[in-house]
Amino acid sequence: MDLVRALPLLPCLVAFAKVVETGSFTAAARLLDATPSAVSRQVARLERELGVRLLQRTTRQLRLSEAGREVLGHCRQLLAAAGAALDSGLQHREEPRGQVRLAVPKAVGYRLISPLLPDFFQRYPEVDLQLRLDDRPLDPIADDQDLLVRITEQPPAGFVARPLREMDFVLCASPAYLGRRGTPQQPQALAEHDCLYLGETPGDQRWQLRRGDRVESVTVRGRLACNHSGVRLEATLADLGIACLPAFAAEAGLADGRLRRVLSDWQYLGPYQGTAWLLYPPDRQLPAAVRALVDFLLERLGPSPGSG
Repeated sequence: MDLVRALPLLPCLVAFAKVVETGSFTAAARLLDATPSAVSRQVARLERELGVRLLQRTTRQLRLSEAGREVLGHCRQLLAAAGAALDSGLQHREEPRGQVRLAVPKAVGYRLISPLLPDFFQRYPEVDLQLRLDDRPLDPIADDQDLLVRITEQPPAGFVARPLREMDFVLCASPAYLGRRGTPQQPQALAEHDCLYLGETPGDQRWQLRRGDRVESVTVRGRLACNHSGVRLEATLADLGIACLPAFAAEAGLADGRLRRVLSDWQYLGPYQGTAWLLYPPDRQLPAAVRALVDFLLERLGPSPGSG
């Protein structure tokens, strides 16, 4: 029998199995929230479609035919498989398990997400993570991702957007470099220094800084241009110059004295700044594993209570 003909008979198979299980049409009807006559019609329809007698009916009892015993075995397998499918779905909804796909900008993934993974895996031992580091503005649906982190002033419409942390840049250098070359006091003095810049476009060599209503623009130069903040950070720590770095990448070096802020009263203006937003498609039935990662990232990276 093909699937198109078989699908309408699924309730009939359930009714037949429950009649045998309970021993009567009346008891089966109570279990199925139906009337005994409705259950009887379902079993009769099943017999008619199969062309065999499944039950031998007497006034006192029901007896399975040989064909009925064989069909009953398949019915039990069907019900067991349906129950397992439902249980599996409920477990995924209620107990975090399975794989989550998360795409984040490279520096965010390396500096902010990666250090958190041991804690996440310890808290959720049944959850696996596929972490994609990509600076392009990806789309959760088109790029087959459960979650995205995107740095922007305004999150895109059509997605749930949860703010994580503000992303800004700082200028810094090592004490040894500043001791050797001096500390610039004004933005234009940067033109006389070795600067470590992004280098993806010609405009990356033109740094804009703001203090109050005043904006200064200076063309910088240096021996190293690199589009990875980790490489620029290591070069800065190696005394190679003044770098423009994400604040989160520089904070450890600034805290322990390996780095010093340069022109700290000026704000760097440039790309890759704004709020880091956690994005995902609107779905009321968000899988438990995805929900677990969302809650974890908001807990560890989200705004502190009362902020903003």
